[in-house]
Amino acid sequence: MIAVADMEHCRAAIRHGSLSFHTASRLLPTQIRDPALALYAFCRLADDAVDLHEEKAAAVLRLRDRLDLAYRGTPRDAPADRAFAAVIETYDMPRALPEALLEGLAWDAMGRRYATLSDLTAYCTRVAASVGAMMCVLMRVRDAEALARACDLGVAMQLTNIARDVGEDARARRIYLPTDWMAEVELDPETFFAEPLPHDAVRAMVKRLLAAADRLYFRSEAGIADLPLAARPGIYAARHIYAGIGTAIRRNGYDSVSWRGRTSKRQKAGWLGLSMVRAGVSAVMPRSAVLFAPPLEETRFLVEAAARAGRPPAGAWGDGRGGALLGALAQLEATDRARMQTGTGAPQI
Repeated sequence: MIAVADMEHCRAAIRHGSLSFHTASRLLPTQIRDPALALYAFCRLADDAVDLHEEKAAAVLRLRDRLDLAYRGTPRDAPADRAFAAVIETYDMPRALPEALLEGLAWDAMGRRYATLSDLTAYCTRVAASVGAMMCVLMRVRDAEALARACDLGVAMQLTNIARDVGEDARARRIYLPTDWMAEVELDPETFFAEPLPHDAVRAMVKRLLAAADRLYFRSEAGIADLPLAARPGIYAARHIYAGIGTAIRRNGYDSVSWRGRTSKRQKAGWLGLSMVRAGVSAVMPRSAVLFAPPLEETRFLVEAAARAGRPPAGAWGDGRGGALLGALAQLEATDRARMQTGTGAPQI
């Protein structure tokens, strides 16, 4: 059980750090909303812990240690750690899911670039679909079909975030647009960093990202309709609020370089109402055949991990997905050493 003071800390962290999720979470029943806020608070803590530290490898290693302590039932004496440890114990959270998130943060810290949409989807799987799978666990949903659609929604939301932040990322010398796409239009990342402008070629790539996200938003809806009825309004709300960011970008001519897509409080309120209606309608509609579509290849490991009952013991690093995380950490340590030796930013991988 999450302590009252720890829960209040998690609520405050999400209220200030993720307005879109905080808005959508208002429609979740308390028994799902509280552990979901604890989960998101730990994820937010993890993201900030890496972003705000120059020695990225050390930051991710500290997070790995904090996760290990949480799985041992002896979390670090901090509200988000204690709350997440309670979630792990109560819901039997598969360790591969938060490990995948840490692997994605390690990729971020390395300044990794993604050649293809599939490569980018693998990144989105780790930093966002992993959270979607963990949300299913909180709802006591472990069937593979619903998990696959939850992962679709996570990837769609992250693709939307990437489309929204193209200009902001370029000014920070980060690029998430597939480099194969950039090569097709003869746009070099370094040239774009030097002068980030909303060229037609950049707008076209943003359009492609949003089209990929829309396909996954559509697929995800069949899974939302398969969740517990009380949980559906909140998840529909998250789907509509994030897709609404994409709609705002479209209305701005796909320019997310000189302008950052956002939605208004009035729009969010409208989507909350729509989500409640859609949840009610879903209760009387037959299951969609889309529910049974296979998972994306990039998300399959999350679906399989979340569908299995039980979790490996604390300290079980190096096996399966844990081995992938350790491999990413080794790469990250090498990247940090290279950066410190040259006095430059992290080399691109």
